Amino acid sequence: MKITKVVLTGANGQMGQAMLKVLDNESDIEVVGAVDVNGGMPLNKVLGNDNPLKVEVSLAEVLANTQPDVLVDFTNARAAVENASEALKRGVRPVIGSTGLNTEQVSLLHSLCEENRCGALVAPNFALGAILMMRFAVECSKYFPDCEIVELHHDKKIDAPSGTAAATARMISESRTAANSPVEHREKTLGVRGGEIFGVPVHSIRLPGLVAHQEVIFGGEGETLTIRHDSLNRSSFGAGLVLAVRKVLNLDRMVIGLENLL
Repeated sequence: MKITKVVLTGANGQMGQAMLKVLDNESDIEVVGAVDVNGGMPLNKVLGNDNPLKVEVSLAEVLANTQPDVLVDFTNARAAVENASEALKRGVRPVIGSTGLNTEQVSLLHSLCEENRCGALVAPNFALGAILMMRFAVECSKYFPDCEIVELHHDKKIDAPSGTAAATARMISESRTAANSPVEHREKTLGVRGGEIFGVPVHSIRLPGLVAHQEVIFGGEGETLTIRHDSLNRSSFGAGLVLAVRKVLNLDRMVIGLENLL
């Protein structure tokens, strides 16, 4: 059995620590390094085993010393692009879970993959249920073109709307045969109707106690249909991340969205 060697960046964050545990439990995956701007933490403190490694600060040094197959990134949009660049020039395939990448950053990643002839995956969501929610929403939009998206996340999530909401809106706009019916409204308070992405209204909620949730509400004549997905804790992202780490090894280009690997 071939062992896939993985380095994870953003190791001190909640998502990073949760996914370190997930990856460490897979028999065909070996965590050979962890990186964070605040280094020094022993990995055995996170993993609860005798792993001798500690969280390092320099990604370049870790990549050079460990020669991994895959880089898993849970940092932020700016750092993710820098980390992916460092990985790709060494032939290491990035799996980017950081959200909030803009068009320019995505374009740069595409170019880096082409220059280095190496694949990468950018996934706004690793929860398999969320991927299915997006697929179901696309199917519903063919019959109910009028819809709005409500995404709810924990209060530490900086970017809004979420990458999942943006991806869902894009997929809906590409599949439905008509846009939302015009709705006349006057905002008494600026922004209460949310924003629009690809012509789909999107509303973002940030509260303590939440993890990651999204609902797509469809309206028709005399009826509504709601599709909702809830990640109740970060372990919900584990199966999708493991799938991504295994699948990215066969990519020779950049892919956006885990749904494109299912």
